Amino acid sequence: MNHKSGFNPLSRTSAHRRAMSRNMVTSLFRFERITTTSAKAKEVRRAAEKLITRGKVDSVHNRRVAAKFIQDEKILNKLFTEIGPRMKERNGGYTRILKLGFRQGDAADVVILELVDYKLPTKDESEKTKKTSSKKAATASDAEK
Repeated sequence: MNHKSGFNPLSRTSAHRRAMSRNMVTSLFRFERITTTSAKAKEVRRAAEKLITRGKVDSVHNRRVAAKFIQDEKILNKLFTEIGPRMKERNGGYTRILKLGFRQGDAADVVILELVDYKLPTKDESEKTKKTSSKKAATASDAEK
């Protein structure tokens, strides 16, 4: 029997699997919510949860270990300054998988992988971002004149 041994190779070479995992974890931390297949989400969740656990304690060693996996400096900073401290009180279970259904083309299980404390943007927040972006555009055009 194959109970709890190993991992899902996802029909990919080790280099492809590693690159895909790194990219998906980085996207998860950047957007805090990604849509993917069920099998990929379950594999990415393993890596993401370990990194969030590292992110709870901001030390040089933890940053270096996380930097091996996350190449983007801004996302690495976000992990240690925003995501890690938010999850300080949790003892695990930092991510959630929500089932969406089946994909049209190949009938693959599609899910949403998100951080547990993810909040959907409300209309008020989206209006604020539109206003601030329009103000920035207006100040940039004034600066050009």
